[in-house]
Amino acid sequence: MKRLFTLTICLLSLQILQAETNTTNSVKSIKQINRVTKFNPDIVNTDTTILPVLNQSLPVSTYGGLYKRRLDSIRKDIQLDYNEYVQAYIDLYMHNRDEMGQVAGLTKYYFPIYEKAFREAGIPEEIKFLSIVESKLDPNAVSRVGATGLWQFMGTTAKTYGLNMDNYVDERRDPIQSSYAAAAYLKDAYQEFGDWLLAIASYNCGKSNVERAVEKAGGVTDFWSIRQYLPVETRGYVPAFIAMNYVMHYFNKHNIVAQACNFSTRTDTVMVKRVVPLSNVAQALDVSLREITILNPSYRMAVVNGSPKTPRRLIIPQTAKDHYAALYNVLNGVDAPVQPTPARPAATYAAVQYSPAKAERRMPTHHKVKRGETLASIADMFGCEVSDLKVWNHLKTNKAPIGAMLKVSAGEVAANVQDDGQYSKN
Repeated sequence: MKRLFTLTICLLSLQILQAETNTTNSVKSIKQINRVTKFNPDIVNTDTTILPVLNQSLPVSTYGGLYKRRLDSIRKDIQLDYNEYVQAYIDLYMHNRDEMGQVAGLTKYYFPIYEKAFREAGIPEEIKFLSIVESKLDPNAVSRVGATGLWQFMGTTAKTYGLNMDNYVDERRDPIQSSYAAAAYLKDAYQEFGDWLLAIASYNCGKSNVERAVEKAGGVTDFWSIRQYLPVETRGYVPAFIAMNYVMHYFNKHNIVAQACNFSTRTDTVMVKRVVPLSNVAQALDVSLREITILNPSYRMAVVNGSPKTPRRLIIPQTAKDHYAALYNVLNGVDAPVQPTPARPAATYAAVQYSPAKAERRMPTHHKVKRGETLASIADMFGCEVSDLKVWNHLKTNKAPIGAMLKVSAGEVAANVQDDGQYSKN
């Protein structure tokens, strides 16, 4: 997941209407925010999507006391300071009412998953709002540099925290697996820095950058004291997290309505011990393939590649008992036909013949670069690393040559890739 926050686009022309007041002072403050807030496409951290960057401090809102009291009232384990930077991000997020309404609706599905993972890891529940800053709760979000999923993991960090990526599965997109990995990272960071805001900052820029900032600040372990020594995007990352805490608690005070999810939020989990196409599951349950893939975003080929040794989790919408038999047949390889409902044409339910051996043979080993593709997007597509692509194809830069036939999986070196780095475009 590839849609990023639309609030990062055309920020120079935003006409923000501050919630709860139309006073002259409020309008002046918002215009000032627009003048000093800009989108900088060169500021992209390897673990997050792009944030709007504030280059200088701004006056707090006329209603700053109200915002501060509200933040104080929801504070639990993490310090939720109110200042001009937090206010600026509140204004930016509140401007995108439809988008925030969609996100508020999605929290009903994703937040219980986060809360369970965080509770088991022993980290504060309110960190769940960080995922909105990262991905807008889109498990398929992919940043320009390849950070992927709800928690925007880069490949190397993902592997360090136990997430698997191959041709069949990308667990960075798995809401459950990635949440446990994010919790583990943040817990490690907190144990190192002893401060949750610094742990959150490190999630954006890496622990080493926070360590250097602490050193430059004379050993002080307080975000606002070291803020000036952090990378530019990270200076706004923590204020954005605090602002999102406010927005998700008080969006209804700002004329934002939580929208219903466009998929089932009442689900069941089954463990699959064989290779099962998601299309067959959708057919058995009489739901769309789209809904099944939304609930199971980590399966890259829309196939659950389970086995008796490594069973795979399958999330399904809660279903009527009438579908149990058909689902059992699909999950256990029984050849009994799955009958379509009369309301839908039989052609919709053409049987899917799937052979694991044939599928393995069909897995591509090469890919022809198309216009607009990058090494990061190609690596994400085939479950490998950018560094792998560079080694396999003798690339000296991070550019993906349009028309080149790149090797995208391990094995023998591609015949059309020459030692001098020249490519066949046939």
